[in-house]
Amino acid sequence: MNFSFGEYKTNVYLSKDIPTICQLALDLGLEAGRPSFNPLIIADENTSSIAAKLCDGWDLPFCIIKSGEENKNWQSVEKILAAAQTAGLGRDGIFIAVGGGVICDITAFAASIYKRGCSIVLVSTTLLGMVDASIGGKTGFDIFDIKNLIGSFYPAQTVYMPVISLNTLPQREWKSGMAELIKTAILSGDDFLDQITEKADLLKDYTKLAESDILRKCIEKAVLYKGSIVSEDPKEISGKRMLLNLGHTFGHALESTAGLGVISHGEAVAWGITRACELGEKLQITPALRAKKIKDLLLSFGYECTNIHPLASNTNALLNVMKSDKKKKQGKITFIVPDEKSACTVILNSESEMEILNNLFL
Repeated sequence: MNFSFGEYKTNVYLSKDIPTICQLALDLGLEAGRPSFNPLIIADENTSSIAAKLCDGWDLPFCIIKSGEENKNWQSVEKILAAAQTAGLGRDGIFIAVGGGVICDITAFAASIYKRGCSIVLVSTTLLGMVDASIGGKTGFDIFDIKNLIGSFYPAQTVYMPVISLNTLPQREWKSGMAELIKTAILSGDDFLDQITEKADLLKDYTKLAESDILRKCIEKAVLYKGSIVSEDPKEISGKRMLLNLGHTFGHALESTAGLGVISHGEAVAWGITRACELGEKLQITPALRAKKIKDLLLSFGYECTNIHPLASNTNALLNVMKSDKKKKQGKITFIVPDEKSACTVILNSESEMEILNNLFL
């Protein structure tokens, strides 16, 4: 799959196995083998063994970051930059991230600022990374207890999605990725959403699904949809790309108030989608039957859908984080809510609309 994101081009390879460094070099149009280019491999504690397989026996410079959302910070970015400098990477160097959304986000950000930008390759090893985080070039890290406050748009040159790596995912990470898959299905139309609903029982059995045709087709659909949206609006200017933030204004606020890393990103987004459905219903944008269909599907996967999430009992704190959300326009909070076929952007302007928002948590 090939995409153009403004001035950047990204090649996506959805395959069974982990690529080797020689394969990666050939896909980049370079001579196969270590001497032909200067890479830095970045992984976390959970993916270092996968990164070792990628090296295929070559002695390559490594940077290992602690795993978890709590390490998606400037200190980790600085560690990557220091490793690149120590390894002697020039502007023609290549950062190779091996991991999920956290590793891919912070490595791509580091690549975007190292010597004013060098190449980035992502080897996405989680379901969330494959269906969402690795496509489209959003990079960044958390700071001041706010999710992704600092970042840049810097698409990867190449993205690999070796589905064999999904065999190692714990259930919580699988569930996190499935929420983003459901989000994409909501946006792309009822056919994809119906497919997930019909296959829900199979998609829950993550221990047997990682290399199945069903999952591969779902991942491919999600990648093609997100790629097409980002191609139309690479830097979220026209508003088209903003639709991909369905559930995220609520979800990011939940992650921040609960404590970054306490709840997985996908679980927070799933809860955020249910809040977005209710907001859309109250604003007479989301049809009641569609809201029920979405909520029932999320409930069937075991996501928390209550008005007040157990980890966010302080609703004032939740609202305050939403008011500082980076998607804010002209001082107003921007939300994405489902409509009849996909979703649309809503900016809450009036006092009565803000009152509707406040009442969502009663």
